[in-house]
Amino acid sequence: MAPIKFLAVVILSVLFAGGISSQSIYSFRVNTIDGQQTTLAQYKGKTILVVNVASKCGLTKQYEGLEALYKKYKERGLVILGFPCNQFMGQEPGTEAEIAEFCSVNYGVTFPLFSKIEVNGDNTHPLYQYLKKELPGTGDKTDIEWNFAKFLIDKTGKPVYRYHPRVKPAELEGDIEELINNNK
Repeated sequence: MAPIKFLAVVILSVLFAGGISSQSIYSFRVNTIDGQQTTLAQYKGKTILVVNVASKCGLTKQYEGLEALYKKYKERGLVILGFPCNQFMGQEPGTEAEIAEFCSVNYGVTFPLFSKIEVNGDNTHPLYQYLKKELPGTGDKTDIEWNFAKFLIDKTGKPVYRYHPRVKPAELEGDIEELINNNK
């Protein structure tokens, strides 16, 4: 009986240590901008761009570029997922309803938006814990640097590219094309 208990402890240790490499973005639960809980499994087989967004940031104009990418590539399987975050100098202070209205009225955003989350610190959303673990960034930096950091996810749900917030959405087109054209 002791070997079975030992094996169970080893398996649980690996699971809780995050050592399961088969995890993908599809295993995460999120809340939509209108508060409905959902999973990212609904995006299986799509190329996904995950972005932490903010309405009162010097980079907020990137919403235009993100929406342009979405319109250009959504029929080919791209989905953009916007996650509002208020961790960077309080640049996303609004409620979910205010954020949705701001994005719609000012930038015509039609890609999915989700409830406000934290991307760094003790209350980091599990999705962002996973993304930062898979693609830690440059040097010893793993934290999200600022609003509009981007993660490009392949059709199997694995993070492939991480982009600095200042990288404009149009600069991602080559990588998006690569992942869309990959038949995996």
